[in-house]
Amino acid sequence: MVDQSELAWRLLSRRHGAQLCYTPMLHAQVFVRDANYRKENLYCDVCPEDRPLIVQFCANDPEVFVQAAVLAQDYCDAIDLNLGCPQMIAKRGHYGAFLQEEWDLLQRMIWLANEKLSVPITCKIRVFPDIDKTVKYAQMLEKAGCQLLTVHGRTKEQKGPLAGVASWEHIKAVRKAVSIPVFANGNIQSLRDVEECLQKTGVQGVMSAEGNLHNPALFEGQNPLVWEMAEEYLEIVQQYPCPLSYVRAHLFKLWHHPLQVYQQLRDELAKAKTLEGIADVSRELKLRCQEEITNQKEGEKPRGGLPFFHWICQPYIRPGPKEMCKENGSSGTEKSVRGKRSLEDEEDGHSDLSKNKQKKKLRNPSKSFDPSLKPKYAKCDQCGNPKGNKCVFNLCRGCCKKRAFKETADCPGHGLLFRTKYEKSLVWKSGQTQPQRLERTTADVVESAALKEVIDRAV
Repeated sequence: MVDQSELAWRLLSRRHGAQLCYTPMLHAQVFVRDANYRKENLYCDVCPEDRPLIVQFCANDPEVFVQAAVLAQDYCDAIDLNLGCPQMIAKRGHYGAFLQEEWDLLQRMIWLANEKLSVPITCKIRVFPDIDKTVKYAQMLEKAGCQLLTVHGRTKEQKGPLAGVASWEHIKAVRKAVSIPVFANGNIQSLRDVEECLQKTGVQGVMSAEGNLHNPALFEGQNPLVWEMAEEYLEIVQQYPCPLSYVRAHLFKLWHHPLQVYQQLRDELAKAKTLEGIADVSRELKLRCQEEITNQKEGEKPRGGLPFFHWICQPYIRPGPKEMCKENGSSGTEKSVRGKRSLEDEEDGHSDLSKNKQKKKLRNPSKSFDPSLKPKYAKCDQCGNPKGNKCVFNLCRGCCKKRAFKETADCPGHGLLFRTKYEKSLVWKSGQTQPQRLERTTADVVESAALKEVIDRAV
């Protein structure tokens, strides 16, 4: 889960029955080149309680993947190659589920990792529509050196409103065809689902993502009060801090059903800028729910088709396209299917804006997205990008830098001092104490290779 299984959430899940946790999906290339990324996402999160732990990477280059895994292996019990992410960012970056047709590449990645690492290499995959192809895919990964396989019973096209039901038949077929341990993923919303999945598929373990986000006590078989989980999570965050965006996202999941009732508090949660601000909104939601419980009539049943009252942790069943069309008051044949928060968006009056723009509008109500109101910038004479207002050549910074270097000229507007540094280099070279102003001539521009080298060093 990208940005959703940080240390604080893992510890909360472990307290309530989870026996094995994964880190958020980390980008192997960024992990290798950026020390801060490593520190923020793994090195600072060392905690004795947080084991066993699997670090998962997305990657599409065997060497880079292994370099990242080597840097991480001392902080975990296994390294996972994520081949299940179906999101658009994975398609653009060419990783996750969008590598499932490139079997030669995957074989090289897993084989090399298996050779170089001191911890096991595992994989998480999505299925193909065809069961036989899925089985061959799993067998290929096992042969390459994969030592544990997690199978999400959906194809890479099954996501968002098109998620549908995961196929346990695919998972069962894979389990029978390989000799390594297999974990099942998909349709896990309660402990009863866990038990049923184990029985029907024969797998050695069951993974939950969405279900766990809405009810961290899922593996305990409990449905606690939402504020109990929220308060416990916020206490852990105090001890093991994480980005505020992670905390807000978790609170949106935990309070999902109550926020459909108290939508004003939804806006306040979105606007909260501090951990204390988020905690204040959570406390207010708790008070509202407790007041509702006090005023509850005998025999009253949960509304909205929920199995429990909205203040109890329970799964969120993602509506399919038809249900969403009904919810939005549109026909089932319409191509544009809006997200699960469409009703709130309609009430905000900004239904024509993307969710990102709606958030910006929420923070700054006077903000306009009308293209005709955007400020007009003078264009660079060469490339068309906005030019610098104080540029002596009337160019953008990139074009200005090229021209100033070519002509050994200065541009104070862009902070480029090629001529000044060149003059200083001449003074240094000749041992003079006062620089002599040089007239710009052809001889100045075409200098010897040795002087150009001095310029490059000075620049």
